[in-house]
Amino acid sequence: MSSSFIQSTGSASAGAGFNILFEHILNAILNVSRKNTIFNSTFQRLEQTLRSMAPAIKKIDSYNRDFDRPEEIDGLKAILQKGAELVEKAAKIKRYDVMRKPMYSRKLLKLEDKLKRYNTTVLQLHQVADGKEILFEVKQLSNQVRQMSMGAAAAGYGYSGGSFGAVGGGFSSAPMLKVVPVGLEIPLRELKKKMVNDEVPFLVLSAPGGCGKTTLATAFCHDAEVKVRYEDNIIYITVSKAANLLTIAQNIFQRLGRRVPGFQSEEDAVNKLECLIKDMDGKPTLLVLDDVWSGSEYILEKLYFKMTNYQVLVTSRDEFKSFGSTYKLQTLSDTDAMELFRQSAFPQEGNSYKPDQEVLEKIVKSCKGFPLLISVVGKSLLRKPAVEWRKRAKECSKTASFLENSEVLDCLQKSVDALDNKQSIKECYMDLGLFPEDRRIPAPALIEMWVELHGLDEDDASYNLYELSFRNLVDLVVIRSEDDGFHNEDFVTQHDLLRDLAIRQSNSASFQIAERLFVEITGNIFPKWWTESTEKVFKAKLLAITTDVSDIHHVASLPNLKRIRLENTLIPPNFLPSIASGTIQKLSLFMCSVGQAFSNVILQPNSFPDLEGIDIDYCSDLMELPVWFFNLAQLKNLSITNCQSLSVLPEELGNLVTLEVLRLGSCIELSELPESIGNLVGLRILDISYCASIKKLPEQVGELCNLRKLYMIECDRCEIPISVAQLGNLEKVVGDEETANSWEIYKTDIPGLKITKHKQVSLDWLH
Repeated sequence: MSSSFIQSTGSASAGAGFNILFEHILNAILNVSRKNTIFNSTFQRLEQTLRSMAPAIKKIDSYNRDFDRPEEIDGLKAILQKGAELVEKAAKIKRYDVMRKPMYSRKLLKLEDKLKRYNTTVLQLHQVADGKEILFEVKQLSNQVRQMSMGAAAAGYGYSGGSFGAVGGGFSSAPMLKVVPVGLEIPLRELKKKMVNDEVPFLVLSAPGGCGKTTLATAFCHDAEVKVRYEDNIIYITVSKAANLLTIAQNIFQRLGRRVPGFQSEEDAVNKLECLIKDMDGKPTLLVLDDVWSGSEYILEKLYFKMTNYQVLVTSRDEFKSFGSTYKLQTLSDTDAMELFRQSAFPQEGNSYKPDQEVLEKIVKSCKGFPLLISVVGKSLLRKPAVEWRKRAKECSKTASFLENSEVLDCLQKSVDALDNKQSIKECYMDLGLFPEDRRIPAPALIEMWVELHGLDEDDASYNLYELSFRNLVDLVVIRSEDDGFHNEDFVTQHDLLRDLAIRQSNSASFQIAERLFVEITGNIFPKWWTESTEKVFKAKLLAITTDVSDIHHVASLPNLKRIRLENTLIPPNFLPSIASGTIQKLSLFMCSVGQAFSNVILQPNSFPDLEGIDIDYCSDLMELPVWFFNLAQLKNLSITNCQSLSVLPEELGNLVTLEVLRLGSCIELSELPESIGNLVGLRILDISYCASIKKLPEQVGELCNLRKLYMIECDRCEIPISVAQLGNLEKVVGDEETANSWEIYKTDIPGLKITKHKQVSLDWLH
């Protein structure tokens, strides 16, 4: 799409309606976006946003002459034209362009945000335009309703929930909205698409407590389009933690206005419920199960009748992945958070104190988009004097203070209490308080810690991480989904309130007996209990110290240290010798400066006798591997990824005969693998994904007799030697489309080989 197109469509708008310009630019953006898969998910959301605006745009265009608001159209026109230019540039980004992909992803997300904000304005105007028509119709209908209700009552009919019918017939049981929904326009539209348009049979609406799941589900039930589909066959049941199938069955019969039969057993209740649903004459029926907790899976299974025109919508803090689709409700944007806060703190015009914008933004920002917290804080400041506002603004930097509110604490504490019968997962959750707030936590750091601390193997630790994610106690961002336990690119984020709740749980015991200690040290200022208790014995297994000290030599004084992970650290030359004779089993360096430590250090051949794994990630000054690497007799796992200055691997690599996993992903300057790689007969996994400079694999690759998995994503220019036909134990090759196709000819030589075409990673996490 060129600038000439933008100019021609712009001139066309002078004579034709603006909706014509809108359609032209929409189609042009879509034509370009469909040719580029890197930003596929972002383009899809842009398409949904633009299409959702189309009806309102047409109405605005028709009302424009009456309302005389050309500036609104000009504003959208400018957004669309700039957006068209941005999409054209983004379409030219290559998959391996790791520098510009994040930048354009952020720009596209900003475009999406602008369109969403404009869309909100359009929808509000649309509602105003319809308001007068609706008001007139309501006045006409009100008299008719009174007349019909009096006549119907005499004939044995009743009026309930906004509909007429024979007493005992179906009616909508959804509760009334207790608050005006804020920031739910897009989630509501996406929910309608899944349930009404796509007719998803079972959907879990999932989010942490206090994020507005019930509000969204209720708003969905009262939406006009939803009512057209389901009419009065919406059954809304609040399940809660103490779920009981017989009680739920009774409530469903009551909600539908039917006589509750006697149930002989749970199975009998399920059978009668299924018959009841079938008796709805094939009309679409929606069962909403609100506030479902973990442990209620058997109830969901019993109520999931796989029949046409029957759908189930569940709201839960858990995702219940085994039941199908999940929609994760996000926290509010800054704009929506401010709107909700204003509704809570200033519900009516009056003479109460209103602080300046800076104070408002500071308080709202501290709530991190949590609807419950925003409402609670806003209501607590309603009609309060200026001094109270200033006091709260000073306190808002400490999210832990919000947990003093019983309503907020009770809401969040329930999620932790639900882990009481899963102690291992609960312990892992409480460990999350060790990490600084507003921080992306590398998934490997958590897994390594849990393996050592709780005696888990890596699969069990990974399972616990996924469980915490399914329960919405953390957000797990999976950058590359593989089944071999590789998590180096994945990371975890956690809402500050949930982090502070973990710390609160850990700090409930005195420091002498606590299993975890959280210490923040600035300079030489230590906590009082620390200086008074130097002679006392601590029972803590985990000690998290947040400090501004950059000297890491003291690590060598920890005699039982088994795993070291350093991030954003300048590694001094004498650091590695100081720990070389210890019990270190795993060394991880992330975004560290390693040049001095690796190039100017000579270690004894017997150094690091227990070292089994080395991870080096995003260390930009790593140009070559030190000689002592290849004397590590116990090394099983070597991962060197995203080190863009590494250009060569020495022949000494073949000395690592105990190596089982070798990962070299995204080392874009690495030009070849050494011929000695054939000596690594114990190697099970080899990953050279995104190593764009490797032109061919050495013939000796065919000697890797135990190789099970080979990753060659974006290695389409890499020549594959015929010797790979000897890899009789190779089970899986993962590559881009061209690479995968080049392996097809070897399927006859390697009977058990499965070739997988890698799907492009979503960049939604950059939002």
